[in-house]
Amino acid sequence: MARGTGAVRALQRASTVEITEFFAPQRTSTVDLPDPAVLLRNLTVGVLESLAGVRDVDQLARWLSQEAFLSVVTRVGLATRARSARGVAAARPHQQILCVRHTSPADGVVEGVVVVATPTRTRAIAIRLEGFDRRWRAVSIALL
Repeated sequence: MARGTGAVRALQRASTVEITEFFAPQRTSTVDLPDPAVLLRNLTVGVLESLAGVRDVDQLARWLSQEAFLSVVTRVGLATRARSARGVAAARPHQQILCVRHTSPADGVVEGVVVVATPTRTRAIAIRLEGFDRRWRAVSIALL
């Protein structure tokens, strides 16, 4: 009886692994993906608007990995609390994208930097994109 149970469990484990691999996000080659500069620019605008309180951070979820999304949600929460403590209302940020630079260290991976000028300061936003399921997804976002 123990032999039969072990064989069934082994078969179930093997099936689960195959199903997980089949339905898990599939890596995509760079040649099968769109120009990353467009997403780098749009993500930067979306993140800055979320930090300013004029865009719901959930609108960015589709383009972010879970880690990157949680990082942005944390920063947005801190920015919201800071605005509340100072009594400042949310306002659309006035920003100008100065440049978008990106490089590809590996197939299906892009590391980019977007430099943005606001009336008070200039900041850089570093974003790492990886290709999954024939589209780019940001796996890391750092506001510098």
